[in-house]
Amino acid sequence: MRAMPIAAALMIVTTAISAEAQPAATHGRAVTKPQPSARPAVQTPADTASAMAQAERQALQSDLAWTGHYNGLINGEVSDRLIAAIKTFQRDQGGKQTGVLNPQERGALTAAARKMRSNAGWKIVTDAATGARLGLPARLVPQQSSDGDGTTWSSATGTIRIRLTRRKDAGLTTAKLAESERKEPAGRKLDYSTVKPDFFVLSGMQGLKKFYVRGQLRDSEARILTILYDQATEGTMEPVVIAMSSAFDPFPADGPPPRKTVEYGTGVIVNSDGTIVTGTDVTDECKSIVVAGHGNADKIASDKDHGIALLRIYGAHGLKPIALDGGSARGSLDLVGIIDPQNQGGGSAVSRVKASVAQGGDSEPALSPAPPPGFSGSAALDANGKFAGLVLLKPATVAVPSTPTAQAVLAPAETVRAFLKANKVTLASEPSDAKAAVVRVICVRK
Repeated sequence: MRAMPIAAALMIVTTAISAEAQPAATHGRAVTKPQPSARPAVQTPADTASAMAQAERQALQSDLAWTGHYNGLINGEVSDRLIAAIKTFQRDQGGKQTGVLNPQERGALTAAARKMRSNAGWKIVTDAATGARLGLPARLVPQQSSDGDGTTWSSATGTIRIRLTRRKDAGLTTAKLAESERKEPAGRKLDYSTVKPDFFVLSGMQGLKKFYVRGQLRDSEARILTILYDQATEGTMEPVVIAMSSAFDPFPADGPPPRKTVEYGTGVIVNSDGTIVTGTDVTDECKSIVVAGHGNADKIASDKDHGIALLRIYGAHGLKPIALDGGSARGSLDLVGIIDPQNQGGGSAVSRVKASVAQGGDSEPALSPAPPPGFSGSAALDANGKFAGLVLLKPATVAVPSTPTAQAVLAPAETVRAFLKANKVTLASEPSDAKAAVVRVICVRK
């Protein structure tokens, strides 16, 4: 890992310098310079990135970090470093280095990053011993132990070790903490260090291993994250260290936001007997589930691994099921669903939006851009209008302390059909189009 650039990225500060223009003078008279003719402004890559929502920029930075192209702080800010990372990714993909990702490139980046996160077993956890929140490569460090001072995670062979500790002493300062960490254990050689009033960062070599230490201080209490790994694991650990540094939240103000009392999703009718498929995120923790226009529904099965739930309504007439004919989960798709009423002025109209599928061998291809709220459980159609899969919104795993927006993935048509077959659901004999087959699903939690 290039320790110095990673640590230094945490301290990047952009300073704007302005100067007052002075009029030129000739023989005591001010001379007005001719104004250039107006020209249309050119959209730069930075302009394009700035127009994105902050959560999208954070997701972009995170994905580029996981693929090894970005080594800055994942904070959603537009920088030359971010644009350079985009161009490098495009170069590695054999594309034109424009600094702006097209939908296919963004999909490929999403898939590659998700594969890296999956291989590492990346997840956001709250450590019970210290109360800190951190990102953890669980597959790389499956062994865990806790003591009075904190928690340690390590690999089976000891090549990777992650330690999270807490300290509380009167008069504690980051300077004292940094000096203590520099000396202990003996023999550490620093490549980089920075000490600020509320945090410090150290990185370098500890024997034959690389180390990265980040400490945060608040009210004479500290949380210290130490990452130690063999040089042979550098290719794997470099993006992990960047992600862990950005995700580290030593004193979280609160946990994840509570789920709303009432939430809305979409369901797809698969049989005229009232069987509906939707996402588990739509149906989890519900006191009651209502299908708009048809009344209460029972959840009769779910597949947590794939995020699919099965509902049934009784006594309904005139249902128009979709044809689960297995369209292609590739390229551009039409997503057919019902937007959250708060986002369509209280309405319940069926909408179509576009999204592209990220291909990368993932069992859950990512969709970009993510559809509006209410689209979880909606139907995805390929270019021929065939059912390509079920749209699911899942919590994102972006390496930032704050809770990010959800990410959209696709449960392919074959996965949905296998789920229905396992639950002995007879598919429609006279299928209808997708617009007639989607319904609003309402989860009431209160």
